[in-house]
Amino acid sequence: MDIAFLIGRILVGLFYLMMAANHFMQLEMLSGYAASKGVPAPKLATLGTGVLLLIAALTILTGFQPVIGVAALVIFYLGVNFKMHNFWAVEDQQAKMMEMTQFMKNTALLGSALMYLAISTPWPFALGG
Repeated sequence: MDIAFLIGRILVGLFYLMMAANHFMQLEMLSGYAASKGVPAPKLATLGTGVLLLIAALTILTGFQPVIGVAALVIFYLGVNFKMHNFWAVEDQQAKMMEMTQFMKNTALLGSALMYLAISTPWPFALGG
């Protein structure tokens, strides 16, 4: 089971690493989208959420201080879900469905992140024990 957990950690960690990289490499596009959603200081917000994702990715990949990574994800998802994917405020039905799907996906990912708190530390194969 430890190997399965390690493989899962690597997959999830790489997912968050790719999301973080996207925030930095696509800064203009993502901050433009954030601006369209009424996010104050959208470029700073995009960079900040990229940092939160990077922290989460590194803690999950390495197993070092995973509680910090979970906290970063909680902050990320609570902010992003309610500001960026507020499907209840969208008029267009197709856009509403897309935003609701993103909201639900993020909610599920938040739930899975919270489950990491139930795993005793240090995690198997964690760096820095």
